[in-house]
Amino acid sequence: MTEMIQKDKLVELTYKTIDKKTEEVLTFIDYPIAYIQGDENSVLSSDVTIELEGRSVGDVIEVPIDCDQLYGPRDESLVFTDAIENVPEDYREIGMTITMENEKGDPKNFIVTRMDDKTLTVDGNNPLCGREVVFRLEVLSVRDATEEEIALGGKVGDDPDLEEILNN
Repeated sequence: MTEMIQKDKLVELTYKTIDKKTEEVLTFIDYPIAYIQGDENSVLSSDVTIELEGRSVGDVIEVPIDCDQLYGPRDESLVFTDAIENVPEDYREIGMTITMENEKGDPKNFIVTRMDDKTLTVDGNNPLCGREVVFRLEVLSVRDATEEEIALGGKVGDDPDLEEILNN
């Protein structure tokens, strides 16, 4: 009998985040993530877990995500361009995350998004702001969660073998 996703089931899945307009894969997780269906502290949004309810191994679902609702609207005041000589060499790489502090000392991450011979641009918006995306999830396994997993909110001993992941 096929296990169906329902409350207190441990579910393992992989997912991709896909830009609806360009169909570009923005992020993907090949290493299975595990969660307990019905756990209020799930790593997945309730929109996603509702869509997964009643599904089983092998099912692939797509859930549209409103990134403006999730991350807030894009804020152009969080985009800064500066002369490249003002930026330490360690930060001169597209995709590099730079943590800066505001006047109150609160940290904020900025990502290097553009660079040329004279300037470097950083963006403090979440990279998904302003995009319409779809989470495409594939269910890999479904089983009864143990009491310990229910208490933990996930799979016991669910730490990836980073050596194995990096060497593949």
